[in-house]
Amino acid sequence: MSHLIIQGPHIVAANIEKIAALTGAQGVQELSPTAVRLLDVEDDDRNTIARICEDTRMDYAFLPHVDRLADCRILAMDMDSTLINIECIDEIADMVGRKAEVAAITEAAMRGEIADFAESLTRRVALLEGVPVQALERVYEERLRLNPGAEALVAGVKAHGVKTLLVSGGFTFFTERMKQRLGLDACHANVLEERAGVLTGRVEGTIVDATAKAVHLQALADELGASAAQIIAVGDGANDLKMLALAHYSVAYRAKPVVREQANFALSFSPLDAILNWFRRAH
Repeated sequence: MSHLIIQGPHIVAANIEKIAALTGAQGVQELSPTAVRLLDVEDDDRNTIARICEDTRMDYAFLPHVDRLADCRILAMDMDSTLINIECIDEIADMVGRKAEVAAITEAAMRGEIADFAESLTRRVALLEGVPVQALERVYEERLRLNPGAEALVAGVKAHGVKTLLVSGGFTFFTERMKQRLGLDACHANVLEERAGVLTGRVEGTIVDATAKAVHLQALADELGASAAQIIAVGDGANDLKMLALAHYSVAYRAKPVVREQANFALSFSPLDAILNWFRRAH
């Protein structure tokens, strides 16, 4: 027996009733206008529930029990296309007419078709040689937006004492701004080398790839004494899989198929703060 959280931007009562009947739910609790909890459901036909939710644009989560959010210790997040709405490197390239070439490499890497992230990043950054640093500021001001629910998710976990970690294969120019804007506890990303106000087409220091993301998360978990059951990790691309593997609450957000297949949970339709509905919170 499990509890089943169903949520989406447009919940229709008839769809909830259908799922409740199929799972033999012992009760229905309304969590918000966009989320419900079905109590004590049979969870032996998850594929059918998954299909119904996909068809009706709802997200679902089977939970053997509803943990307290305050018992979690870490929220770890990817940045590009997870916390924020863009791939920063693609938008930087767009400023100088090179987006299509860079974006093609980005997509292949996110799908897992380029196994070596460091190679893919090196190839993309090389195409940025000569781009003025001012272009990064334009991307931040003109194109970068937080994804729906990002601020509410961060504020919600912080209110319950959860540490926040941003680990990105992107760039410190943007992660540091996110850290200040949202009050994040720690950030790790790549440093774009610059000379005389323009990018050199190289990355300074060790590249933050899939392994580095996992290493940073594990280091924080060790510092806090956090087990996998106390970690929420959110990502969308193949570069996030090693980090997600360290978390019981591994979340595929608007993710590539390879990530949806391996993550324990998915948000394909709901905003980021829908994660909060999986937990009991203090009132």
